[in-house]
Amino acid sequence: MTQLIWLTIALPLFGLLFNGIFGRRVGPRVVSYVAPAMVGLAFLVGLGALFESLGRGGEPVTVSLWQWATIGSFSVPINLLADPLSILMVLVVTGVGFLIHVYATEYMVHKDDHGHAHPDRDFARFFTFLNLFIASMLVLVLGDNYLLMYVGWELVGVSSYLLIGFWFDRPAQEQPPIDLGEGAQPVKLTPLLSPAASGMKAFIVNRIGDVGFALGVFLIWSTFGTLQFHEIFANAEAVSEAMPTVIPWICGLLFIGAMGKSAQLPLYVWLPDAMAGPTPVSALIHAATMVTAGIYMIVRSNALYSLAPGVGLTIAFIGMLTALFAATIALVQVDLKRILAYSTISQLGYMFSAVGVGAYTAGMFHLTTHAFFKALLFLGAGSVMHALHDVIDIRRMGGLKDKMKITWLTFWVGSLALAGFPLMSGFFSKDEILAKDFEASPLLWFLGIVTAALTAFYTFRAVFVAFHGQPRDKHLYDHAHESGRPISFALSSLAVLAVLGGLLGLPTWLGLPHALDGMLEPVYEYMHHAEEHHLSVALEAGLMATSGIIAILGIALAYYFYVVNPALPQQLARRVRGLFSFLANKYWVDELYDAVFVQPGLKLADTLAQGVDKLFIDNVLVDGLARGIGQIGGGLSKLQDGYVTNYVLATFIGVLVIVSYFFLR
Repeated sequence: MTQLIWLTIALPLFGLLFNGIFGRRVGPRVVSYVAPAMVGLAFLVGLGALFESLGRGGEPVTVSLWQWATIGSFSVPINLLADPLSILMVLVVTGVGFLIHVYATEYMVHKDDHGHAHPDRDFARFFTFLNLFIASMLVLVLGDNYLLMYVGWELVGVSSYLLIGFWFDRPAQEQPPIDLGEGAQPVKLTPLLSPAASGMKAFIVNRIGDVGFALGVFLIWSTFGTLQFHEIFANAEAVSEAMPTVIPWICGLLFIGAMGKSAQLPLYVWLPDAMAGPTPVSALIHAATMVTAGIYMIVRSNALYSLAPGVGLTIAFIGMLTALFAATIALVQVDLKRILAYSTISQLGYMFSAVGVGAYTAGMFHLTTHAFFKALLFLGAGSVMHALHDVIDIRRMGGLKDKMKITWLTFWVGSLALAGFPLMSGFFSKDEILAKDFEASPLLWFLGIVTAALTAFYTFRAVFVAFHGQPRDKHLYDHAHESGRPISFALSSLAVLAVLGGLLGLPTWLGLPHALDGMLEPVYEYMHHAEEHHLSVALEAGLMATSGIIAILGIALAYYFYVVNPALPQQLARRVRGLFSFLANKYWVDELYDAVFVQPGLKLADTLAQGVDKLFIDNVLVDGLARGIGQIGGGLSKLQDGYVTNYVLATFIGVLVIVSYFFLR
């Protein structure tokens, strides 16, 4: 089955071509079967490859397809690498992606007030792009060289642009100000970008990071003379000894690309605005595809990053600061999907802190569990939107648990996992990261545990405000209803995974097997192993207990604020109005970027367009040259006046000049 791993890319590509060419003709019903089926079949191929890989002890297999380019000594084959890491990513991408596709078959069908179903007008185009997204991510994770990884890296960027801006004709939306009560001035919120503008923002911000990634690839080639993973990793230690500064530069440049794709400070700003796309897109971006690319790239490059511990520690602190920063913003957001978006940025920060300190398996463990519970939460938010005619503002919700039992229960499960509640999947994966961070730096652990407390609080703030208490908008509440079978199936399946996902990485100090640790061990064949300092069992148990207690306290505090004493948050916001406004408007980072980069860039572009393009290029080079040639031609045309006598005279003069030239020599 491993030799057929190329089918995991080919099947979604077939769905893309079929729906792109025939989708409008065959209709939504056929499209809604073909698109999920292709991803589901790709998952089965990946599952077969996993069993085969485990049977041979995780030995990597290279599947050669064809030669892409050969220029002198530069050769780029199209080879796919099937090893435990790439197969794990294939299963996450196709498994979660399949459930999102199934979910989307109902989500992209809108119902009017009379209950009549109307598929989105671009139903086939949506699933075409969705299949493209899956195929692009699989190219990224299966390529056996950095150039093929870069191709997939750019393809997921294009896919995200197409899907975030899918409803490109929808305008920007104003956000109602936040009422602080008792006659206090409400807190104004910045308008939300339109889907088209959000797609462009994601594309441009990612291009900034991709420049760094591309430079890293160029430096790899100039240093190693190849872009093949196994050749680079096998020679990495020798290169590090001969040229000590090169490997850190390569790692730093590659990480710049990861900062863009995986939304870390300062290139995180595109991800919250990506919520303008349909909710299945949000779930796919946040759970299974684009934002996980940076984590995968660093884990894949473990042989390089293990030789640059200084860069790794920098990555760890950037990740943990990003986690804390995003968590503080999520505390006061009122858009349910944006709360989850900032949560994703925060959880990605945890993953980067893990891979930064060399805990690559812990990073992949949290990536996997996060894919389960974050997809569940986004799809739960989409189920709410589907029931409330696209309303996503939690200030208009309340009491939905009575109308949407399945959505409520599964959202609770996902929230418990995100909050790190004991025995949930997120508890085990986050606890492992915090323990590894403590080994590297107690400061990292402290930042992580504070972030964990904030995470539990803002997650259950969303749960209690949206699903509990009294309805805040009676009209919306009266029309709310549970979603249909495709949505319920996806939510229930992900809820099971969110509960059981922790079995992939049970703590070894309990005497239990860590499945991912054993599975991914062959991936670290070329990794430089520094001196390890293991925590005592008592300390690990204490850290785990602290993590669990923090999660419970965060949930309890949210319950007190939003169920027991719901007037308290408003009172507190009035007392610290400046800080509240600062957080509600996301530290004004978007406005800062607009003032420092966007507006000066637009002015420079306008100056170049008017002064260089129109004045010099158009008026001088293009139009001026054309006018000059026209004038010369016009002058010469006067010689062609149609009178034979003038032609004879011109010929006579010409002959006379030629003859005179020869006689006077």
